[in-house]
Amino acid sequence: MAANKVLLVDDDPGIIEVLKLYFEKEGYQVSTCMQGDKAVATFHAFVPDIVILDLMLPGMDGNDICREIRKTSDTPIIMLTARTDTLDKIVGLELGADDYIPKPFEPKEVLARVKAVLRRTDKRDAAPASSDAKEGSPDVITYPGFSVDKIRYVVCVDGNEIYMPPKELELLFFLASNPNRVFTREQLLENVWGYDFYGESRTVDVHIKRIREKIENPDREQNWSIKTVWSKGYKFETR
Repeated sequence: MAANKVLLVDDDPGIIEVLKLYFEKEGYQVSTCMQGDKAVATFHAFVPDIVILDLMLPGMDGNDICREIRKTSDTPIIMLTARTDTLDKIVGLELGADDYIPKPFEPKEVLARVKAVLRRTDKRDAAPASSDAKEGSPDVITYPGFSVDKIRYVVCVDGNEIYMPPKELELLFFLASNPNRVFTREQLLENVWGYDFYGESRTVDVHIKRIREKIENPDREQNWSIKTVWSKGYKFETR
């Protein structure tokens, strides 16, 4: 099996050196970049399995880099930054980051989080890429005007395929698989992200917001929707 490829983007040579050492010791193939305006080109040239991305960079900041990568790729991105403000975390998650690690950090923690994210990605990619998924399959959930296919990782609304990063699709699939049942944020983190997820419950709110923007339309009648149950959590409501 080929070694996983990690792209490290940070303008601190000390951080680059330490993380590169840790990842290479674990058998990862590592590429590094210290200029924000060169990060996207490096990403496309190296084609990593995961990106460790600093927020404050010369040339282009981490949020803009994340936004550019998300235009063409769902490769996992972990933000690494000295900013600890909750708003900064929310912005990064809304742009498509998979995790957020504040500085200072322990290299072993970064390594553990990378392994956790890659385990989830490996499980997703191991699903058979069959085009024969049919209604009634346990991996295909169908409602009037809506379907979510966990085999091909496709969401359709009114016959139109909607782009959705893997974690958004998995969260939507889990809720749609349990219609009208309320789940707390902690239960959703446990069932969708797994026990080894290090993030916070606000991650769920950000993903729900993005899912709603993509699948719900107030101008048309829908017999299904994601509902917020105040002080409890969320449910996929059907009528």
